[in-house]
Amino acid sequence: MTSASTPKGERRRHALVTAAAELLAEGGFDAVRHRAVAERAGLPLASTTYYFDSLDELVAAATEHHGRAELEKGRARLAGLSTENRGLDTVVELVLDQLLGEDPAYEAVLLRYERLVGTGRRPYLRPLMRTLSGELRELLERILVKSGLEVDQRRIEQMIAVVDGAVVNALIAVDPDPRGVAARMLRETLATALPLDPQRDPDGRDEDDMDDMDDMDDMDDMDDIRPIGDV
Repeated sequence: MTSASTPKGERRRHALVTAAAELLAEGGFDAVRHRAVAERAGLPLASTTYYFDSLDELVAAATEHHGRAELEKGRARLAGLSTENRGLDTVVELVLDQLLGEDPAYEAVLLRYERLVGTGRRPYLRPLMRTLSGELRELLERILVKSGLEVDQRRIEQMIAVVDGAVVNALIAVDPDPRGVAARMLRETLATALPLDPQRDPDGRDEDDMDDMDDMDDMDDMDDIRPIGDV
């Protein structure tokens, strides 16, 4: 790779990486080609081979750029979260936003998993993917802890496996809502495997709310048995 030692060179290289990352997100690895990247960046075709020794090097840079952008978005989300016990449905959505992205559309989920599976055929991406995966797991753990759930990395691995399995099966079945399938499976896993706050029910209501509802039910019962003379 030619060093982008000048401000102009840095800007050009960054533009190429950004363009490649956009193409990667939109069309997978096959969409990242020298000509397509140069055209998206608005730069000469020769610039891709000037700043990158090979297409693999450009793909690796794009993969890292895309992955780190998603991690930064997740960390910003984490920073905005208060520390509180959250309802099960809220926790499920927080986790899925990190694992699947915020776009629930079938095509968006399909493209994400095509990229993930495609890394297996690109050995040069393995060290990078291990690093990014480790950072994602740490992010998930911090989100769950802030949501009132104490988890370890083994439990995180289980949750990821549940989501991945649910999504892949949904994609194979051409289910139009793979995220919805994953949400149901993850919800069941969390409900049965994790020590959710006993003060909250799965809908996020605390026991005081439930007691108030019980009191209202008791009042209704009293109305049912109230003597006619008291009416």
